[in-house]
Amino acid sequence: MRITLTALATCMVAGLLAPAPARAAPGVARPGLLDEMGGDVVPLACSIPPIRLGSVASLRSFHRAMAGCADHFWSARFAAAGLPYSPPEVTITTGDDSVCGSITGSGAQYCPDHRTIVIRIMKHDLRDPFRMNIAHSVAHEWGHHVQQLIGVLDAQAALYEPASDGARRLLSHRLEMQAECFAGVFYSATLKSIKPGISWEDWISAVRMADESDIHGKPRNLALWQDRGYKGGATGFCNTWTAPRGKVT
Repeated sequence: MRITLTALATCMVAGLLAPAPARAAPGVARPGLLDEMGGDVVPLACSIPPIRLGSVASLRSFHRAMAGCADHFWSARFAAAGLPYSPPEVTITTGDDSVCGSITGSGAQYCPDHRTIVIRIMKHDLRDPFRMNIAHSVAHEWGHHVQQLIGVLDAQAALYEPASDGARRLLSHRLEMQAECFAGVFYSATLKSIKPGISWEDWISAVRMADESDIHGKPRNLALWQDRGYKGGATGFCNTWTAPRGKVT
């Protein structure tokens, strides 16, 4: 999963996410925003259909159901915090082009300019439809949409544009780790409905052992943040922007 960064700019990420009474970031709703999007973990029942081996239609249905579930979950979290919310567009394709250009890598991406999640159905998903891995395409990219809505993408991009290559890499890692954590928060309420076919512990172990990505960072840290969101059940556990470098690289 990757994010396409285009011309976005406004404010500092750490100021946006720091709890009150920290300084407010210009153009952002209020400091401490992630903490305000918390609350008790209440299981959310979503109807997520089975996936038929080799069936593009059933994969489309699965992704659409996951999108409906994510929309339900996050709209409630935003409402509880008194924040405006709108869902992203969701495009599901078997091709390699999208509204934000060519689809590469994992086959899933978020296009900020269009507020669109693009999911490409991959051949390996047809051959081996591992539910949790496929579900994560939606959960992670929806995490980027949450970042867009609360101003994190704009803030990150303002820092990214003038930064050195090394600093850009770290900024990308912080962004991706937070999206992983947001996915974990979503799973805290919906995992039972997803019927992942794997225990949470085994899933996190699998994430930890995945291939390293230059954009996303070390798998062990991706697993750490996803697990942190899942066990915490609230976005307040997902402030990757003030975390030590060793926890996000």
